[in-house]
Amino acid sequence: MSGSRKFSYIDSGEGSETLLFIHGFCGSREYWQKVLPKLKEEYRVIAVDLRGHGASDSDAASFSIEDLARDVALFLEEQNIEKVYLFGHSLGGYITLAFAEKFPDKLKGFSLIHSTAFPDDEAGKEGRMSSVEKIETAGMPIFIDGLIPKLFADQNDPHIELVKNIGYQTKETGAIGSLHAMRNREDKNYVLKDTELPVLLVAGDKDKVIPLEKTFSVKGKHIKEVVLEGCGHMGMLENPDQLAREIGRFVEENK
Repeated sequence: MSGSRKFSYIDSGEGSETLLFIHGFCGSREYWQKVLPKLKEEYRVIAVDLRGHGASDSDAASFSIEDLARDVALFLEEQNIEKVYLFGHSLGGYITLAFAEKFPDKLKGFSLIHSTAFPDDEAGKEGRMSSVEKIETAGMPIFIDGLIPKLFADQNDPHIELVKNIGYQTKETGAIGSLHAMRNREDKNYVLKDTELPVLLVAGDKDKVIPLEKTFSVKGKHIKEVVLEGCGHMGMLENPDQLAREIGRFVEENK
């Protein structure tokens, strides 16, 4: 996104409020394809591809969650966008928290969708390294084939093949860099607790990756909790109607 790095995104709608969406690990802007059409009549909606994901370039250098947050800040600067509502799915939620900490003046509100403010525990850190090893030894397609079905509540969900195809586009450097960044991230619950911005926390009632209690880690008058019914870790595809309604309600209540 900065310098010579190619940065891919979609931008539609012409509302007075701008909503920016950040996908999860091995995803792309295409994760939001069923949600954005439901919002673009009322808002300007933008979805980005992170470094090494989708159509965005990557390099071999390591990076942190904070680096990815700075990418988003630079993008907003380049687009002359002053303030947004930021919505982050999974890895995108970690980036959203880092962004809210470093650039609160660029936000009107933010949301974690199937994400958490907690860092990886020791088992989680080991899992990240196992994933790195699998990518390096077996390659991205085999890694993606093993990863994606676990994200859905229904193992026969018709979107599994779509999400696999999105995952196949992820560059190896982007995936491995993101795994290290997630492994090294710090506890950000204080950001949820201390922010003066409105917050929307969204969890799936059947999410096997990040359970409800990990998402709903902080309570407060500024925090709204939403449970997506019948959803695993991919509510934007599993229940896009409910998610879009809740996003719209959150924005309208906090304009």
